[in-house]
Amino acid sequence: MAYKSLAECLFDLERNGQLIRITEEVDPYLEMAAIHLRVHEAGGPALLFEKVKGSKFRAASNIFGTLERSEFIFRNTLKTVQQLIELKDDPVKAIKSPIKNFKTGLAALKALPKKNPFHKPVLFEEIKISDLPQIQHWPMDGGAFVTLPQVYTEDIDQPGIMHANLGMYRIQLSGNDYIPNQEIGLHYQLHRGIGVHQNKANKKGLPLKISVFVGGPPAHSVAAVMPLPEGISEMTFAGVLGNRRFRYTYRDGYCISTDADFVITGEVYPNENKPEGPFGDHLGYYSLTHDFPLMKVHKVYARKNAIWPFTVVGRPPQEDTSFGQLIHSMTGKALQQEIPGLKEVHAVDAAGVHPLLLAIGSERYTPYAPSKQPAEILTIANHVLGTGQLSLAKFLFITADDNNTISTKDIKGYFDYFLKRVNLQRDIHFYTNTTIDTLDYSGTTLNSGSKVVLAAYGEPLRDLGFEIPDILKSVTGFNNARMIIPGVIALQTKQFSNYNTANEEFKSISDQLANSLDQLFHFPLIIVCDSANFVSDSLNNFLWVSFTRCNPSHDFYGVGSFVENKHWGCTGPLMLDARIKPHHAPPVEKDRDVEQRIDRLFEKGGNLFKVLK
Repeated sequence: MAYKSLAECLFDLERNGQLIRITEEVDPYLEMAAIHLRVHEAGGPALLFEKVKGSKFRAASNIFGTLERSEFIFRNTLKTVQQLIELKDDPVKAIKSPIKNFKTGLAALKALPKKNPFHKPVLFEEIKISDLPQIQHWPMDGGAFVTLPQVYTEDIDQPGIMHANLGMYRIQLSGNDYIPNQEIGLHYQLHRGIGVHQNKANKKGLPLKISVFVGGPPAHSVAAVMPLPEGISEMTFAGVLGNRRFRYTYRDGYCISTDADFVITGEVYPNENKPEGPFGDHLGYYSLTHDFPLMKVHKVYARKNAIWPFTVVGRPPQEDTSFGQLIHSMTGKALQQEIPGLKEVHAVDAAGVHPLLLAIGSERYTPYAPSKQPAEILTIANHVLGTGQLSLAKFLFITADDNNTISTKDIKGYFDYFLKRVNLQRDIHFYTNTTIDTLDYSGTTLNSGSKVVLAAYGEPLRDLGFEIPDILKSVTGFNNARMIIPGVIALQTKQFSNYNTANEEFKSISDQLANSLDQLFHFPLIIVCDSANFVSDSLNNFLWVSFTRCNPSHDFYGVGSFVENKHWGCTGPLMLDARIKPHHAPPVEKDRDVEQRIDRLFEKGGNLFKVLK
């Protein structure tokens, strides 16, 4: 069905048993986020908060909390979107099967945005920033944030909606040095379309006009996070996904989504920044305070009976995981068609998405060679790291499977296959002094760090061990060895102090293990950490700690390590220093008092009692 508003979607979810109303007043300071997190962890329904303390507006969350619910919301259009994506990659299909693709062609008409001459309902009333629900998610957050915004900008050289960008970049509504109701913060990261628009405006010395849409049909939110090819407008995608043309008008020179629940308009001036953050982000750590663009507020609008949508991010998996799953289900094999030889790629959510990619490619370069080793997959790896937001990946594991027996989604199975084949003297390839994700603090400075490609292919070199070798139970300075998965061991040591000391510590363990390579042969990877019990407790803990807390160029060590013609390798196990470093951002943690306060809603007789039952 085609939702005309966010309210229509929520009421549809409620009719189908996928939404619960919270009728008692809830505090937007930490309580609403804590309720959301607990319900999401339980796989619970969408939530409609009917009484938000300090605001007359209702709020909704966990709308996209599961892939099943997301697919339900777009149940009438997902196949059409998938067909359109296929047609873009292979338009010959439309010629060969015109009857089959006839409906797809008609659906494409929904892609054309519709200029609405009427200012209502979005201009029902003009309000202030302070009238909005001031939701603070984590205790150390710098203030209240918008977490499901649709930030609209136009190309100053090619104005108009067809060359516009719609992206989901967080907005800080309060706190820090922002003048209340006059200034808000705009945080965007690398490889975002808004950066191109701001750069063009800056060169002309002109302010960039910005409209922030909040709410509206759910297709608008998904369009804002959809990684579309260059030159394709998110508004056209929103129309197809929502089966309803994107409706808009202009007011005071600003584009207004006439289906949105709220619209904030304003300008970003060249070289005007203010401190933004901290903010508990999707890697499970706080992104710290840094200077980001300052948006000077022009006007704020709300439609009649507007509903404020929000989500909560933190240590994955969270609701944004479902966004990624939904996008994958829509795009299918579009990425594989863009990158020749690529069979699969999986951005591992438990590791924070960008820190870890698992990939499977093809090996067709030298079928005549008697021995198998990485060749084509190295070319594919370079292509992956040069493609859109995949270029933000920090660890890329890539292999080839001639018999199609493994999947990147089976993470344990993938590591088992990979670690049996990896040649640690040959298969580790570093990219130093390069760009990494803005939210990743494992590097040297903001946006700066290193990457590594581990490429393995060929016949198995080893079986993987299941029992901890005796030598690892008696290493001086390292203790509490724990099995994580076959071939991978967690080893605990004292708190990280500095890299000079770390180099000495790892030289010490390397020297102690150098004469025991036979015992260690079946264990190619050792994770050195602050708590071996925590890291070994679950697969998700291993993924989160190991790949969010490592800077490859600084935190890779190996037993019998060497440098030969600028290539680094090791003859014994690879060791990752996954301890928390002094320059790392702190992890997000729940507030105990808040957790106790929201217990009332989950106790017998409370709104959410059945959710956790």
